[in-house]
Amino acid sequence: MKKTLFIMLLAGLTLNASAAKKKAAAKKSNAPEFTIVKENPITSIKDQNRSGTCWDYSTLSFFEAEILKATGKTYDLCESYVANKTYMDRAIQVVRFHGDCQFAQGGSAEDVLATMKQYGICPEDAMPFPGSLYGDSLNNFGEFFSVLEPYVDAVAKNKAKKISNQWKVGLQGILDAYLGKCPDKFTFEGKEYTPKSFVNSLGINLNDYVSITSYTHHPFYTTFAVEVQDNWRFPQSYNLPMDEMMAVIDNAVNEGYTIAWGGDVSEEGFTRNGLAYAVDTKKAESLAGSDMARWLKLTADKKRNIIDSLGCTVPEIVATQELRQERFDNWELTDDHGMLIYGLAKDQNGKEYYMVKNSWGETGKYKGIWYMTKTFIAANTMDFLVNKNAIPAEIRKKLGL
Repeated sequence: MKKTLFIMLLAGLTLNASAAKKKAAAKKSNAPEFTIVKENPITSIKDQNRSGTCWDYSTLSFFEAEILKATGKTYDLCESYVANKTYMDRAIQVVRFHGDCQFAQGGSAEDVLATMKQYGICPEDAMPFPGSLYGDSLNNFGEFFSVLEPYVDAVAKNKAKKISNQWKVGLQGILDAYLGKCPDKFTFEGKEYTPKSFVNSLGINLNDYVSITSYTHHPFYTTFAVEVQDNWRFPQSYNLPMDEMMAVIDNAVNEGYTIAWGGDVSEEGFTRNGLAYAVDTKKAESLAGSDMARWLKLTADKKRNIIDSLGCTVPEIVATQELRQERFDNWELTDDHGMLIYGLAKDQNGKEYYMVKNSWGETGKYKGIWYMTKTFIAANTMDFLVNKNAIPAEIRKKLGL
């Protein structure tokens, strides 16, 4: 009897092991295998760490790539310089609005472009390394913004009939304490510069850059300020039909340019392992052996695990102009993150993905790089900054560029 039970137990274990192997093999077979179609030069991966500064890192990475394309030279530009100038500018606006607008860590590509135009830029080592002033190895804005936000709020909502300019002195002290003081002069490769003379030496024209978006609540081929809170400078974006917006990205990559992309990464299809799919959840839950009721009860992590297991076989939605507008208007399509599109790849099934540089350090399967399907980008793009020379000629003509 005992021998029979042992044999049954052994058989059960063997079957379980066999099932586990089959499951692992299926998951492995679903893992995308990429062939690079086009890869443009970029600078090194950085880590924004615990700070809401993706807009800063991604856009400076974009300009570093632009300089690399134009001159062949590699620069490491300073995120702390941009953050210091931007947070002061944003605080001034909040005070002018008496607090009736948002002061926050986030921003847009326009903040970097505006800073470089108005104040210039400096190399990374012209200011303290991020986090070093308060004993951290990278940015950690927890304490910083717990001091900064109530300070700005107290000034903006002051009941006085008149305020002095001293609040700016105090705010600048906070900014300098946590980010470092912006240099008036510095030496780079044996030559002395000011931030303005340095930006003028980089070999790019800051007037060459335009923002592109795609929504139907404004006329196509006109400009408007995309209505999201971190777009607080109200920069104008050129409004294109979705297909032409995507044509701009494709042409830019193929012509050797990169794109400073802003969009929604809160979707379940944006995994933490370097992949992004615009998942059709109705089809995905059935492929995962579930039903919709169970799918809706799963945590975001469990849903991502299922999506990871489906890999390159995961079903995607059809991105449309109407769906983009609907998701924007009902708050599903949100302004979450800034990244750098720099290349194009295909998986073993021929599906196309953009190669995208992130600012979370060398994390994930691809060491800081994400492979995001064209469908994901079409569905989740808020707006992006691009060199106007990267736009196809026929589209530039429609925009008057």
